[in-house]
Amino acid sequence: MQLIRFGEKGKERPGLWKDGRIVDLKAIIPEIPDIGEKFFRNDWINKVRRIEDSGRKMNVRIGSPIDRPSKIICLGKNYSEHVNEGGFENPPRPLLFCKTLNTINGPYDPIILPVSGSQVDWEVELAVIISREGKRIKKKNAFSYIAGYTVMNDVSEREAQFNDSQWFRGKSFDTFAPIGPVIVTPDELEDVRNLRLTALVDDVVMQDGNTRDMIFDIPTIIEDISEDITLLPGDIISTGTPSGVGIFRDPPIVLKPGNVVECRIEKIGSIINPCV
Repeated sequence: MQLIRFGEKGKERPGLWKDGRIVDLKAIIPEIPDIGEKFFRNDWINKVRRIEDSGRKMNVRIGSPIDRPSKIICLGKNYSEHVNEGGFENPPRPLLFCKTLNTINGPYDPIILPVSGSQVDWEVELAVIISREGKRIKKKNAFSYIAGYTVMNDVSEREAQFNDSQWFRGKSFDTFAPIGPVIVTPDELEDVRNLRLTALVDDVVMQDGNTRDMIFDIPTIIEDISEDITLLPGDIISTGTPSGVGIFRDPPIVLKPGNVVECRIEKIGSIINPCV
């Protein structure tokens, strides 16, 4: 099953994506909540599985597939080749940071380049959506807390990231988390530990990696985060990026107005965002 949100920004409606057609869930079940904490907490994900509507073609904007999560937790340095390209060492445990809610951006909406820094970079990442509340989740149970998977671009402004004593500002400018286009439920992915991730800038491949190369796998990440941070339904965990970011190239490549960034993960889809 593939969950989607569609419509004007701020007025998105929950839906299902079926082979290029959209099922308008609100039209079928008027009381259904948006795809967020209440949706997952009240098990709407399983209720909508029973809907047999085949959907229809719609010429509409596709929005972020998740509405206002309580947290966007990201991992740094979770692929060895990315660690190596930056001249770092593998972290001894998952390296966590957060992005703020103002970063959430639709899968085809523009990335707004900031005025306070000019070294804007791309990072294709597999994002995990949490299905139910949990704390001190054991690795063996971690997959039962996952609602689905999606694509995220952890857009980063490197001047702020590296010059500040922490990453908060450089990771949290407006529109710096394009995400989507759908949330794919686990039953549709044969092996989430073997998915190809690719990032392209103006159709030139910049990143080409595979989730099997994560230093810390998804169960380890969930166990580590939830040790003392309660995960809530709808929370996003973005699992890190492979090598090929712009700042570590010689010479560095940074995003400029007019560039178009595509981040894709096989069996999930692509997000395509122009820079303005």
